Amino acid sequence: MSELSEELAAILDLPKVELHTHYEGAAPPAFIRGLAQEKKVDLSKIFNDDGSYAFEGFVPFLRVYEAATTVLQTPEDFKRLGLAILEEAASNGVIYMESFVSPDFCGGGDVTAWREYLAAMVEAADEAERDFGIVSRGIVTCIRHEGPDQAKTAALCAAETVGEFITGFGMGGDENKGHQRDFKYSFDMAREAGLRLTTHAGEWRGPQEVRDAVNDFGVERVGHGVRASEDPALVDELAEKGIVLEVCPGSNVALGAYTDWKSHPIDMLRRAGVKVTVSTDDPPFFHTTMRDEYFNLANTFGWDAEVFMAIAKASANAAFCDDATRAKILKTLES
Repeated sequence: MSELSEELAAILDLPKVELHTHYEGAAPPAFIRGLAQEKKVDLSKIFNDDGSYAFEGFVPFLRVYEAATTVLQTPEDFKRLGLAILEEAASNGVIYMESFVSPDFCGGGDVTAWREYLAAMVEAADEAERDFGIVSRGIVTCIRHEGPDQAKTAALCAAETVGEFITGFGMGGDENKGHQRDFKYSFDMAREAGLRLTTHAGEWRGPQEVRDAVNDFGVERVGHGVRASEDPALVDELAEKGIVLEVCPGSNVALGAYTDWKSHPIDMLRRAGVKVTVSTDDPPFFHTTMRDEYFNLANTFGWDAEVFMAIAKASANAAFCDDATRAKILKTLES
């Protein structure tokens, strides 16, 4: 990004709101390698010679992701990780960030153990807000390819710890396993506990997956959701209902869902009136940051500062946070 124009430099420096990141997936490779060395765990096979994560394609990515989490073994590990990812996000101008975190990786779904891990993540969030000026919240996620029964343990952990930090519930993992409706019990439990709902859909499967997410769960946001672009009637429905898409263009391109940035549908969806947001998903895996996302969107689609500010405000309005926090974010965006 050398020799940036004044206009592009100003765009990259805008305050940003990020709604779709994975706590463990945001772990820098150096952080995971360091933990592996401390714990004497051999993870050499998941790294390239240059130290980056080594994978090609979505399912291999999931395997490397899950291998990396094996060295995140204690609440203190998660606190250190939280501080690392929040400092990195703040350095890219992110003022508010939501991350998906799974109790499967934090005590195996045991509520008592989950509370200990959660306390450590809250400590990291508080310290990061104090030291880096970034506000963060957590969205508990079940893992789709682990099945509906395991999802119920994640939903219980979420329901038992809903509060200022844990504000939402969702589902990640392999979209090609099972159906959205298989997990309805868990989403109903989360809804009844007062959690706001999102789910990954329409990243790999087609438009019907997005329609199922909206109809089966009643989610207000959809993770990715970009395959909805293939169904004009669904696009109109999403726009009419105000369903927010948590779009991660760099992730989609890196994993091969789209061949390049020009073929990505985010601009078409935005122009059709769908509420789109911009996030990094698992940034170190996909060699991206929020500044990189803004850079590529500006260069590819000609988005100007006005478009980016509108997206940031839409993201703030879609955030799973309390009204006072939302007002604070919006005030920062408008200042």
